[in-house]
Amino acid sequence: MSPIKKIGLFTSGSDSPGMNAAIRAVVRTAVFYDIEVAGIRRGFEGMINGDIELMGTKSVSNIIQRGGTMLKTGRSEQFKTSAGRKLAYDQLKKNGIEALVALGGNGTIKGMREFGDEYPDIAIMAVPCTIDNDLRGSDFTIGYDTAINTVIEAVDKIRETAESHDRLFIVEVMGRDSGMIALRTGMGVGAEAIMVPETKSDINALFDRLQRGRKDKTSKIVMVAEGDEPGGAFEIGRAIMEKFPHYDTRVSILGHIQRGGKPTCMDRVLASRLGVAAVEAIKEGHTGEMAGLIHNDIVFTPFDQSVKHHNDVNAEFIRIVEMLSL
Repeated sequence: MSPIKKIGLFTSGSDSPGMNAAIRAVVRTAVFYDIEVAGIRRGFEGMINGDIELMGTKSVSNIIQRGGTMLKTGRSEQFKTSAGRKLAYDQLKKNGIEALVALGGNGTIKGMREFGDEYPDIAIMAVPCTIDNDLRGSDFTIGYDTAINTVIEAVDKIRETAESHDRLFIVEVMGRDSGMIALRTGMGVGAEAIMVPETKSDINALFDRLQRGRKDKTSKIVMVAEGDEPGGAFEIGRAIMEKFPHYDTRVSILGHIQRGGKPTCMDRVLASRLGVAAVEAIKEGHTGEMAGLIHNDIVFTPFDQSVKHHNDVNAEFIRIVEMLSL
């Protein structure tokens, strides 16, 4: 196999803090190994439309601390079709791109898996960038640490107003298919209850838990992942108000604030390590794999395994929350 001379780099799907740090790492590692880097703007759509430009060390100066992605991102319905993927392949060949580094989450890796099956002559490595922390093959994904710290800061402030007014707050965080944000932040803020999509949520069990709480505890926080069964924070809030009309109940949806902000040190370091690993893996002949970190060691997980199996929620966290929130 002849050495790779040119790598295409893109971000796809939802943005996550630390993407820019990963972009920086990929570009500078490639330059170190005398490999050209072509930045593909706006994800799969940019690949289809040929929105491609060369990048160098100056292109990625002063971005490690910035949230979002300098390459822009988005989703593409066209790339889900074989015709759309053929257009993308033609653009890559036209621009002399022999390998891809994809920064994104589940949807990005699924798209790259299909593309790689159809066009195996393009080497592909993925770097896990998603605040959901739901990809098998890495203990943490890029953006998760920043997101949970953003949530902690917001809910600490909510707790202060809840305490002042003797209120119960239902706080909804992101995680359509994953409760990783709700679970860890719920423990971090001392939530009275956590509801996540990975476990069967029983509204009556929540009622029992709220009733068993200390009578002198004047504020309560219930953390809810947006994908939880009973229908989200507003449905849970309505049910609580019907059952406990004496509670002054409020709902707070944190929303897209969780995706923004300067990445934490942990996310910057993780992005740097995985960006370097992805380029070096391509150089060594890897393809169809996601670079990740398990027990602080770099590992490579085939796309099939990383998207078919999500990280499991830690049952111990739920047990600890139940013990400590009395």
